Formats: sequence, C-alpha cells, structure tokens
Amino acid sequence: MNITKEQIDDLNAVVKVAISKEDYQDKVEKILKDYKKQANIPGFRKGQVPMGLIKKQYGKAVLVDEVNKLLQDNLNKYLTEEKLDVLGNPLPKQQDNFDWDKDNLDFEFELGLAPSFDVNLKTKKAVTQYKIVADKKMIEEQVERIQKQYGKLISKTEVGKTDEVSGFFANEEEEIDHKTTVEMDKIKSKKAVDALVGKKVGDTVTLSTKGLFKEDYLLSGALGIARDKADNLKVDVTFTIEEINEREPAALDQDLFDKLFGEGKVTSEKELKDTIKEDSEKQFEQQSDQKLLNDITEKLIDETKFELPSEFLKKWIQISGENPLTEDEAKEEFEKSEKGLRYQLIEGKIIQENELQVQFEELKEFAKGFIKSQMAQYGHMDPKDEELESVAARVMSNQDEVKRLSEQLMSQKLLDLYKEKANLKVKEVSYDDFIKEAYS
Repeated sequence: MNITKEQIDDLNAVVKVAISKEDYQDKVEKILKDYKKQANIPGFRKGQVPMGLIKKQYGKAVLVDEVNKLLQDNLNKYLTEEKLDVLGNPLPKQQDNFDWDKDNLDFEFELGLAPSFDVNLKTKKAVTQYKIVADKKMIEEQVERIQKQYGKLISKTEVGKTDEVSGFFANEEEEIDHKTTVEMDKIKSKKAVDALVGKKVGDTVTLSTKGLFKEDYLLSGALGIARDKADNLKVDVTFTIEEINEREPAALDQDLFDKLFGEGKVTSEKELKDTIKEDSEKQFEQQSDQKLLNDITEKLIDETKFELPSEFLKKWIQISGENPLTEDEAKEEFEKSEKGLRYQLIEGKIIQENELQVQFEELKEFAKGFIKSQMAQYGHMDPKDEELESVAARVMSNQDEVKRLSEQLMSQKLLDLYKEKANLKVKEVSYDDFIKEAYS
C-alpha cells in the first residue's frame, strides 16, 4: 500500500491511496474459505460447495468490505503519523465506473485542513469585567425579606395595605380556580389595592389581571396557570377572601442568627449584613464570570482572522449527516455553525499554547466541590469527606457526567487564564445596573 498527499493550497489537500492485491488477498481468501466451510447452498453438502461458486456469490462483497477496512485503518494512521490537523473527515472523491476487478486499486480523498493563525489575548479593545457589589439598599431589602420570612403571623379581621391575604382566584371561562396567598405590598394596581383594603373574610372582590402585580411572573403562580398564558391574559377574576394575616417581622436577635447560619456563627446585625453582602457577591460573581467569558469569546472571534476551507466543509456537511442535504441546505448549515467552529479552533489553540489540561485528581476534586454546593442547597451544609468521595465515585463512573464536568473545569481554567492575561477593564456596579448595562 502506498499513501501520498497532494497539497492543493494552504487549506485543502488530496490524499491518494494505492492498494495492491497483496494488501488484501490473504484476508479475502481466508474469509471466503470460512464461508465455504459454513455455506448451505441447495445441491451441495455443507462444506463441499466449490470455491468458484463461493467467490462468485460472495467474493465482490468480501473484497469491498476488506478494502474499506484497509482504507479506514491506514488513512487514519497516516493522518496521525503525518500530524495533519483536519476539519471534518476525509471525503472520498467520486470515481465513476470504478473497476473492482483490477488487482491494483486507487482511491483519492479530499481533506480540509485547519488554518494556521495566532491568538492574541490582549485584544485591541479592552473587555469589561464587571464587579457586582451588593449595595446598602439591596442588603436592607434582604434583611427585611428574612425578617418577614421568619416573622410571626397575626390574624386580622380586615385587609390592610401590608397584609397577607389567602383566598381563591376564579374565572370559569378561563378555567381558573386556584387557592393562593397574596402579599398586598406586591400588588401594583392601585385599583386592586383599593378594592381589597378594608375587606373581611368571606368577601369577594373583582380584580383585573392586567398589571395586577409589580412583578409579572407572580400572576401565573397566583392564578395557577402557565406563564405564557398569564403573560397574555387580560380578564377580570374574582378573589374570595378566606384568611387575613399581618406578618410581624422577626427580631434581629441571636435566635434568628442561629436559625439562619448555625449556632454562634453570626452574633450581631452588622455581622448579618456583612454575611449577606459576602454571600450575595459570591453569587453575583458567577454571573459576571459568565458574562466575561461570553464577551471575551465574542471579542476573540471578531479579532482573530483566518480563512476556513469553506467549500470542503459545505460538501462535508452536505453528505455526513444521517440524511443528505441539498447544496443550499448545507450552505445554510455551514453559515449557522461557522462562528462556533471558529471559536473551537481558537479555544483549541489557546489550550494548546498555554498547556491547559484536566487531570483526573483535579477533576475529582472539582466534582466534590460541585456535589458539596448541591448538598448545601438542600440544607446539608457540612458533609463528611467520605460521603463526598462516595458520591464523586458514582458521578465519575458516568462518562456523560465526566465529559460535562471536564468541560466546566476547562471553562474555569480558560476564565482564570483570561483574567490573568486578557485586556480587561474592571467596572464596579450594583446588581441592577449590571442587568441594565450587560443585557440591555
């Protein structure tokens, strides 16, 4: 067998594979002999079928199968040994009226080659790295929410402007019949507030769903309907009052601090606010990190210029899927995937040049950290290491989970690299300003 490469240009090449009879004859003969031993053909005893008949019936199929195996194995080996960085897979060139009866068989494969380019993390224009701070207003609101959540309910006879009112929303035509509790200070509509204030248990009021709550998402929960339906709902509903309560805020005392954080970990209102600030800003960091990663990705794609073997890739997309595509469909699919392909190449280059790797032990520790944070969400704040090891072992036995965690860990390594080497400008903002500025 002889394999040679013809370079068409920097991004395209043709590999020629010449297979001689000696390369496949012994294997084909052995398989046909095995067929002869097992063949059941009417008129012949098992194992006594003439080899000529076996070759006539099975020879071409066996030859094609064995040659294709040879091509696949040796072509892959050649690409590896020659260190050819290809995009997609080699595409066999169409050969009309190919003669499988010749002793020497010649094949050609088109290759799309990865481009050569440089990546500069010091982009021309600096990327904004947001540092989100929990401001005084946010901390005070969080303290109020905590006091309210842990406060004491006091029954009332009439609805006041800050009370919690339990009852049934109903609208027969829209099939709404849902029991819920409404917090008066979350109602936006002044007309609705006026309709409810002063009402007693057993009273029924009619409310419009349009602009009822300060936050739109509250309507679907209050009515017990899907969010998409609630977003477009503009009808009148009745609300029948069953219970009225005033929530007396919990005192900011040691009993409350211990309930929230464990015994003795927080001992004053100042420490409470400091802890809220620290915890909030840790959560904000995840959002700002994701924004930074997205923005650097976009900037690198924009500023790292290189050509792709576009025509080859369109042809490969056209024939490589389960169902072949038309030329126009393949062109459209290429245009949709081009940006992602460009970043894959850029990211691969960054990983290679900076020798970023995911080692098994660090992946296991990463998995344990992820598991620990998941446990904390369900109130299991201090799991033992043996417990984490056991869960991590189960997770690491699942290849899909290992792949997902490996990708997350590599993203974290890239983010750390960007924070160290990229052209960044730090901007300190409140959470509300971050949402307005980053996602407007």
